[in-house]
Amino acid sequence: NCVCCMQGMVPYLPELIPHLIQCLCDKKALVRSIACWTLSRYAHWVVSQPPDSYLKPLMTELLKRILDGNKRVQEAACSAFATLEEEACTELVPYLSFILDTLVFAFGKYQHKNLLILYDAIGTLADSVGHHLNQPEYIQKLMPPLIAKWNELKDEDKDLFPLLECLSSVATALQSGFLPYCEPVYQRCVTLVQKTLAQAMMYNQHPDQYEAPDKDFMIVALDLLSGLAEGLGGHVEQLVARSNIMTLLFQCMQDTMPEVRQSSFALLGDLTKACFLHVKPCIAEFMPILGLNLNPEFISVCNNATWAIGEISMQMGAEMQPYVGVVLPNLVEIINRPNTPKTLLENTAITIGRLGYVCPQEVAPQLQHFIRPWCTSLRNIRDNEEKDSAFRGICVMIGVNPAGVVQDFIFFCDAVASWVNPKNDLRDMFYKILHGFKDQVGEENWQQFSEQFPPLLKERLSACYGV
Repeated sequence: NCVCCMQGMVPYLPELIPHLIQCLCDKKALVRSIACWTLSRYAHWVVSQPPDSYLKPLMTELLKRILDGNKRVQEAACSAFATLEEEACTELVPYLSFILDTLVFAFGKYQHKNLLILYDAIGTLADSVGHHLNQPEYIQKLMPPLIAKWNELKDEDKDLFPLLECLSSVATALQSGFLPYCEPVYQRCVTLVQKTLAQAMMYNQHPDQYEAPDKDFMIVALDLLSGLAEGLGGHVEQLVARSNIMTLLFQCMQDTMPEVRQSSFALLGDLTKACFLHVKPCIAEFMPILGLNLNPEFISVCNNATWAIGEISMQMGAEMQPYVGVVLPNLVEIINRPNTPKTLLENTAITIGRLGYVCPQEVAPQLQHFIRPWCTSLRNIRDNEEKDSAFRGICVMIGVNPAGVVQDFIFFCDAVASWVNPKNDLRDMFYKILHGFKDQVGEENWQQFSEQFPPLLKERLSACYGV
């Protein structure tokens, strides 16, 4: 439903929504299922009102419909509930116990097709409430039926996909709460990757005798391993130590299928953050592969490879030096390309900043080739750790090669002004660069230069940095 139609409907919704909620109890199954769908279209509005008015009654009735006797109604209710979860996010926290009771009860009731939708509803719930799910009583409700299904399904069963995706969201949300379940889940993911790679090898050698593997098994397993690394952090270290995941990852990173490479680089980045000591010995082999995948033809592959390089840089520090030449030219090319998608531009800028932070002597000479697109792509992102490390890198590089920024200094000023509250030492770095430039050009030239600033920028710089 388009925004304009939605606006026209708003005056009628306070009467309409209660009526539709009543339709969820209609005698006719068809009315119940279409009411689920219709209500899901208005989830955004429902969530914007005080929870007791519409959210609570809608949720209560939808949960009843999830346990409806009719399969079509179950399906419609489950989908509608997933939509509601996405809109409501942490608004659902007070009702978690009640929601989980229903979803877990549905496990015993649902047949094959609807089970797949149920996994999606549980995964979406985990994404929506995040760490609020990490309570012993919730874990006790949710995990036993999920693990029971997990043990029931064979490695070849396609129903593993939605379950793996669901567990990936759950592991990320539960964090340390997932520890008691992580070992069998981790082992099985590694096995799925290994089996798929082995089957691919047999098929490549004898395509007449073997059938092509379904690589989705491997992709979903890699994604769940990412979820485990992200959720468990340092706790994943002992699991990695006891497995051959790094060897398997080396093969996955070179797979012909872009989706496999995309998931591999995401996992590499997550393992770099969680347990770098196991990644470090592989860096010399991995770096050239990452460099080759900095190809914007495959946006998601390129994005994940770029992000992984940035994470590796932060861990490697000055030891990143031998690899700058392998990756920097491609990164500079990507940031200067017209029509590069926003996310890729932002990731590329962050990674260039991080590379420059750890190896300023190697990256700073290139400064004038990327400073303008670098500044324009990072001015719009919120303050966070990644932005922080990237801007530190730019400041260090400006220190090494101040001439590289002179032509585009107004863009640097604008990017600095985009910070809401930088950490004190970063603010000092900004202060020194701004005042250094002002002193360098002299008061009169600075006045002329700052005349070009939009009024808002001028005010911010004057208020925050006294220039």
